[in-house]
Amino acid sequence: MVITEHTELAEPSEEQELRTEARDVAPRKPPRVGVPGLLLGIGLGGFVDGIVLHQVLQWHHMLSNTPDDSLGLEAYPVDTVAGLETNTLADGFFHVGTWIAVVLGLAVLWRRVVKRPGPWSGRALLGAVLAGWGLFNLVEGIVDHHILQIHHVRMEADVDNVLLWDLGFLASGAVLLALGTALHRWGRRRTIDLR
Repeated sequence: MVITEHTELAEPSEEQELRTEARDVAPRKPPRVGVPGLLLGIGLGGFVDGIVLHQVLQWHHMLSNTPDDSLGLEAYPVDTVAGLETNTLADGFFHVGTWIAVVLGLAVLWRRVVKRPGPWSGRALLGAVLAGWGLFNLVEGIVDHHILQIHHVRMEADVDNVLLWDLGFLASGAVLLALGTALHRWGRRRTIDLR
């Protein structure tokens, strides 16, 4: 019912009723979870790199290849207190960036899934997360390991082939990106087919 300016109750028009019925009956498009999944994958992939490779295994830190990098940075050797402090600070800024990617991914996911409910695929989201992790590995590997050369995957003195480890890191990124993309597409198709 609609209130007119004379405060009388008026019946809704036939056109208004049809629009309301069409809106209530029309199937909702599944929320797109690709972008939030990619952001989550980039952030979580960065966390895995930073926590596992930098902290737990201590294979490298952000600036552990200085001064042999292509930027001409000052030396920050990880076997000195001052060098380790600088590398730890750089690792911290790296983690801030990955944390921001996760928060942005959660915010976009919240907006797309909770604010506009509809059927969505967990497989599509997982696929996008894996693709984001693979994208992180590829970009970080190409930029930090090969272009800037600020660190490599394995930096210990007893490692014979640093390039092989860097290429393996890139290969893992390519595999994660390919598998994630395939899983995301399959999950989206299944969700659309189920509507």
